[in-house]
Amino acid sequence: MKKGIIFDLDGTLWDSIPSVTHGWNIALRRHPELNCILTEKDMRGFMGKTNPVIAQLMLPSLTPEAAYDIVKECNIEELAYLKDHPGTLYPGVPELLDRLSQEYPLYIVSNCDDGYVQTFLDVCGFWKYFEDIEMSGRTRKEKGENIRLIIERNHLDKAVYIGDTQGDLDASHVAGIPFIYAAYGFGTVDEDVPVIQTPSELTAHLSGFLD
Repeated sequence: MKKGIIFDLDGTLWDSIPSVTHGWNIALRRHPELNCILTEKDMRGFMGKTNPVIAQLMLPSLTPEAAYDIVKECNIEELAYLKDHPGTLYPGVPELLDRLSQEYPLYIVSNCDDGYVQTFLDVCGFWKYFEDIEMSGRTRKEKGENIRLIIERNHLDKAVYIGDTQGDLDASHVAGIPFIYAAYGFGTVDEDVPVIQTPSELTAHLSGFLD
């Protein structure tokens, strides 16, 4: 029986809000007519959402197509900036991944643009820990569907999703797998689910889901 652990990225493994905000503002300053410069609070509210949703929230006066084109520019600048200014890993994440990867295959599913998870793995040196990744920017699918893709193509019999927002919890329901809430991240959830206050607490919760 193959068992796997699937992680969300932002708010679960690292906090990249300062760097991502800076990268997006580089692109937005090329469009002064939009009068749109983001704060870190703005970016925190976008985390966990797909780019088409972010585009409409950020630039509601534009057509969906025009707003999405601006977001694509932001994504390009974001990735370039992150290569030299990576996000901050939550305490204990490297040790956790090293320990868990010796027992379980690990995966990442995020609502980010294609290239973002790859950049995370590059700058942190974490490719060795993860067997597969998926993101909405590559598949144009919702997170729950992408979790199912990971489960299906890796032939997982049991899996658990670790995330920090209600959207992550909803996605785990769509995929039909249990969820563990990373309360140290960006969001909240409206169900009574297992909670971790630090990444290092995750190990104690896994046995009940993956036995």
